[in-house]
Amino acid sequence: SPQVLAAQTHPMLPHRSQEFERIYQRAGQKSQPLFGTQAPVFIATSSGTGLQEAAVRNLAKNNVLCLVNGAFSERWFEVAKSNGMQAESLEVDWGRAVDPQRVADALKVKDYDLITVVHNETSTGVENPVQEIAAVARAVSPDTLICVDAVSSLGGGKIEMDRWELDMVLTSSQKCLANPPGLALAAVSDRALEFARSVPNRGWYFDLVRMFEHLVKDSTPATPALSLIYALDMQLDRILDEGLENRFARHSRMATLVQEWVPKHCEFFAEDGHRSKTVTAVSNSLGLVIRDLNQFLAKRQMLIANGYGRLKEKTFRIAHMGETQETDIQALLVALDEYIATYQP
Repeated sequence: SPQVLAAQTHPMLPHRSQEFERIYQRAGQKSQPLFGTQAPVFIATSSGTGLQEAAVRNLAKNNVLCLVNGAFSERWFEVAKSNGMQAESLEVDWGRAVDPQRVADALKVKDYDLITVVHNETSTGVENPVQEIAAVARAVSPDTLICVDAVSSLGGGKIEMDRWELDMVLTSSQKCLANPPGLALAAVSDRALEFARSVPNRGWYFDLVRMFEHLVKDSTPATPALSLIYALDMQLDRILDEGLENRFARHSRMATLVQEWVPKHCEFFAEDGHRSKTVTAVSNSLGLVIRDLNQFLAKRQMLIANGYGRLKEKTFRIAHMGETQETDIQALLVALDEYIATYQP
């Protein structure tokens, strides 16, 4: 939004000033309804991956179970291993959702400090059943902490952190929140913070305990990205003015438009029943050259995403999130029809 971009031009403030502290605290409080929580929300100057690292550094002493069914859940597994954790992956075919029963079975065999799961796998267009996964984890292993990456879903679909009994939910500013990139947000439960206090070697920059101590006292341990927080504060007002239920319904309608279009030309990559409300992954059965397609779309001020990682050129992805409106999606689909009608492999 032009309003959000303009908010970044406000004059800089000392980040220890009361004026900035009020803005920071206000933005965190306005974020809570998006997470479905009363827990504190941290605003960090990083990408979402930074808070993936915070989760494994703070909320595990040793054993981590990573639920892997796409590139970003796989990344979280790599983050856990690179931080010295005894990390194990529960592998699921890309394009399919994690089966809660498999999680229950894994927890019956071994005790884990932490489970990591990506709610909305941006690489595959799969939405994992986080509520059901959390329920079986609580039933089988009530002391295991549950951390959720909601980078591409928070603000586009309902997440109820408190009701689902999640311990940490993280997101980034640039997806459904439609803010410039560079911020990551996380809500953290009381029991997760209590566990973190017992963990040695949490690091410094992403120490959740240190972040909490500053959150209740002033703002952040280190200098934050003030201009991005100005923009976030403005955008949260716009999101809440739209109304969360209205926003979720708009995302659902946009997803339906795309999902009705896909079978006319291609096939879904994600399995039925677990398709994302915010991004649709399409199998590239037509053999489209995505770079050429995007050159065509760019003339209409549009763009779609190639497949991610090992799925590059094998899929393409259509985002329906953030500030995108139904009319934008309709125009995109018309343009795609036009391109496909004249495409010669």
